[in-house]
Amino acid sequence: MKALDYVLLTLVIIGAINWGLIGFLNFDLVKVLFGDMTMLSRIIYAAVGIGGLYAISYYGRIHSTEN
Repeated sequence: MKALDYVLLTLVIIGAINWGLIGFLNFDLVKVLFGDMTMLSRIIYAAVGIGGLYAISYYGRIHSTEN
């Protein structure tokens, strides 16, 4: 489970960096590397989204370790 946490946290960080680049510089790194909405870029966006949804579970784990 810990390996999955690291992989998905890495995806969330990559997504956050990409959104930062889009917001500050209007530069979409995924689009540049993998093309504009190609199948591969859509898979990457979906994986980052799933990672973000999974990261919501971190709140429950933080709460459970505090008690």
